[in-house]
Amino acid sequence: MIAGTVAAVDLGATSGRVILGRVDGRAGTLELDQVARFPNGPVRLASGLHWDFTGLHRDLTAGLAEAFRRDPAIASIGVDAWAVDYALLRGGRMLGEPFHYRDDRNEVGVERVHAIVPFDELYRRNGLQFLPFNTLYQLAAEQQQHNGWLDLADSFLLIPDLIGFQLTGAKVAERTNASTTGLVAVDSGEWDDELIERLGFAASLFPPLVSPGESLGGLRSDVAAELGAPSTLEVVAVGSHDTASAVVAVPMRAESAAYISCGTWGLVGVELEHPVTTDAARDANFTNEGGVDGRVRFLHNVMGLWLLSESVRWWERDGETVELAELLAAAASVTDRVAVFDANDPRFLAPGDLPGRISEWCAEHGVAAPQSRAEFARSIIESLAEAFASAVRTASVLSTVDVETIHLVGGGVLNELLCQRTADRSGIPVLAGPVEATAIGNVLVQARAQGFASGDLESLRALVAAAFVPKRYVPRAR
Repeated sequence: MIAGTVAAVDLGATSGRVILGRVDGRAGTLELDQVARFPNGPVRLASGLHWDFTGLHRDLTAGLAEAFRRDPAIASIGVDAWAVDYALLRGGRMLGEPFHYRDDRNEVGVERVHAIVPFDELYRRNGLQFLPFNTLYQLAAEQQQHNGWLDLADSFLLIPDLIGFQLTGAKVAERTNASTTGLVAVDSGEWDDELIERLGFAASLFPPLVSPGESLGGLRSDVAAELGAPSTLEVVAVGSHDTASAVVAVPMRAESAAYISCGTWGLVGVELEHPVTTDAARDANFTNEGGVDGRVRFLHNVMGLWLLSESVRWWERDGETVELAELLAAAASVTDRVAVFDANDPRFLAPGDLPGRISEWCAEHGVAAPQSRAEFARSIIESLAEAFASAVRTASVLSTVDVETIHLVGGGVLNELLCQRTADRSGIPVLAGPVEATAIGNVLVQARAQGFASGDLESLRALVAAAFVPKRYVPRAR
């Protein structure tokens, strides 16, 4: 093994970043250097809620150029992003900016798909929990809109694959993210051509599948010139679904631990060798998504810190600034019992007045609604902690994994109250960290492909455990 540096492009639903990762597998060292951070978010157009992919690509390109100025010896680039959203292309050109998964067009897509393939059959085929924005529902909504884009398109690319195409010209679908479309067979890990045909999609739209660690090829010459990079530099497929990369960086023993990847969403589950597609798993709305090295991410989506960030955005809509640190400190000092609401209620999915919707939920369920912003914040944290704890208990029962430890990674690590209350409500110790788990997982898969690290996931996780010591939260009496 040799030591070296790779560049990770890590795109979340609210922000993106470019991070340099320096790995020396011989010495057992792993270091990160954030080069660029930029906002990401929805744009409402006449056609609906979209991503500003053009602006996002501009910002990540500028970030990569800065990365090469700092370290011209970068060995490769890897890209991860959120799941399910996509662009349709013809002749290499996007047919409009990608839709945002929170757009309200998806309901008609759900009805259309389930009229053709009942959900119980769908679950047996793809192993995915029901989420109204899963890609197959979005594509069915495209059909219903009769805008002709599906007929016009000659290719379909998920967001990280779309970026890979812009960098290299290669049209592929990375497996961990493709598994979230609902169009990949859970048993084989390949495109389900029969399902695709039944739903009326053209099989030719969907590109070849590649696995984490495979090369997409070198940079396009114009991109290399813009970045100040050699055209021979590789773009490497990583766990391009951000949660797949985050799970790589969870320093856990798979047989006894659960994980929570906590950011805009909270992804709560266990890592398995084989999917669980029982009726009980379907009824509990657990999903089987592809992981790095063929592992299965058996998990449940919880609404996540979106509940808090969107509430803050709503409070700030008239120009007032809400300092998150001060809000969380005030929430921690709330001593009265606050409402614990269903964090997964669909009413909380769309942008808007989340505090009002929380009050609405409380009124419907005969629960006293929060009155102050501190109480709203505490109610959100308590509700998330309870949802996390419940999902861990269910994952343990459905998978037969005896959970002894919960690893919490991602931005939620910085929310100490949430970490502690998750430990309290679950009765299980929480190990919090690392914060930048997604970028770390991205870096490690590239590092292994380049020969800077070696071994299985457990070997990679040993590097994480040595470099980032987690904070332990012990359950307290509730």
